[in-house]
Amino acid sequence: MRRFSKRPFAIAIGLLPFATFVIAFEVLPVLNLVRSSITEDGSITIDNFSRALTPSIIDAFENSMKLSLFTAAIGTLYGAFVAYAIVTSKHFFTRNILAALANITANFGGAPLAFAFIIALGSTGFITILISYMGIDLYPGFRIYSIAGLALAYLYFQTPLAILLLMPAMHGLRPEWREAADVLGASGSFYWINVGIPVIAPALLSCFFLLFCNAFGAYATAWTLTGSDVNLVPIQIGALVRGEVKFDPALADVLAVLSLLIMAICLIAYQWLLSWSRLRA
Repeated sequence: MRRFSKRPFAIAIGLLPFATFVIAFEVLPVLNLVRSSITEDGSITIDNFSRALTPSIIDAFENSMKLSLFTAAIGTLYGAFVAYAIVTSKHFFTRNILAALANITANFGGAPLAFAFIIALGSTGFITILISYMGIDLYPGFRIYSIAGLALAYLYFQTPLAILLLMPAMHGLRPEWREAADVLGASGSFYWINVGIPVIAPALLSCFFLLFCNAFGAYATAWTLTGSDVNLVPIQIGALVRGEVKFDPALADVLAVLSLLIMAICLIAYQWLLSWSRLRA
């Protein structure tokens, strides 16, 4: 450690490419986005933000919030159960297979995922046709091209991501704690309420916030699967930039800034809870 501390210049040179990438592709675009949203004809104004208070845009934020909250909550809860099952499994081969499957599916999203769901559960999807031959109907009123179908598609990549995020926290549940609880006569519910859940609670909350951001900013899956049928913030931004309804990039920048503020709050909470869980581990 002392040897590296004597070479701050060499360390700075090593970090220069990464810092250049971050500034060029993250910092500067965000600053330009904020500048564009609060300026008009060279003067600072908040008129663009007032124009965002329309029923359509408010409805888009409500739909995005509901969809993100639902998929983040379900993904976190189900991911916690699966992560615990993987960590406590005594079969080494099974653990590796499930972990690898979670890693693959967590990175399978966007347009390919939407096309896969259309092929499987669309109006003429093979699963839809198969179960119709068996005389089984899907849930009444269910359409893969609706917000319910979009939630199902989001859970496909939200749940595996939750599994990967929560597996390290599940490793923090030491087996001797459960053994001690069993020896002392504590029930399983007593152990989880007083030991297990308090230990993994920061990891669960931080996972929830990260999944919320992941769902709130998703665009390709939503657009490919539902088009403009479901009113979401990313779809509104895309429509304003492409000029489908009207070409208004300034308003699109405002929506992007508001989305960034929401996701920034979630990411700050995620980092704080992650640090807290590491200190407690």
